[in-house]
Amino acid sequence: MILKLTVGDFIEENCYIFFSERVSSDNLHHGFVIDPGGNADEILRVIEEKKIFVEKILITHGHYDHIAAIREVQSRFNARIVMSRNGKKYASSASWNLSNFFQDPIKFDDLPIDYLEDHSKIILDDDNEFELLETPGHTLDSAIFYNAKEHFAFAGDTIFQGSHGRFDLPGGNYDTLINSIRNVVMKLPDETVLLPGHGESTTVKAEKSLYIEDISKANPKVSNRTGKYISE
Repeated sequence: MILKLTVGDFIEENCYIFFSERVSSDNLHHGFVIDPGGNADEILRVIEEKKIFVEKILITHGHYDHIAAIREVQSRFNARIVMSRNGKKYASSASWNLSNFFQDPIKFDDLPIDYLEDHSKIILDDDNEFELLETPGHTLDSAIFYNAKEHFAFAGDTIFQGSHGRFDLPGGNYDTLINSIRNVVMKLPDETVLLPGHGESTTVKAEKSLYIEDISKANPKVSNRTGKYISE
């Protein structure tokens, strides 16, 4: 089951909680938190209300608006953090994760982090498995977490509904981002639901015309610093 929470004091961001509907021997549902970008009290309240034990925290990329509540959530459950292999710069530098623009600088490289290779598997139980797929371009460490069985992916800021992430921040690159979308995201099955870091969900099929059919005519909007969209 997937819960979506809108969090963040400065930028609204989608934090997701994924958990098994099956109750374990400890009388709890086990699951993952994806991108705890703020409002730790609210995230923890929902987790407690739904009787969830958080095994891991999955980070699609290390920007401030996706990691602001990471320390509070991690400490409550002693959960391991999962990032792509290129996440170390963002975990260890307030300049790279942009927290120095918003509040006291955040570093979280002292926490237990698993920096995973492309195509690594993250397993919750026999029925729930995710694959980390690297999608650099918005950041160096951008990745999506794909559930092949249920056909959905936590997409971070790589791709939005009718749009894609910005590419002018540290580690960003337009050509790399478009390449990631075309050669990773668009290669997923058409029915795959994309759950982005900002805005509403979409599907691979719904976005293909922007990136595959005629890229020369495509004009996807670029998200601005506030997580909204630039109007055409």
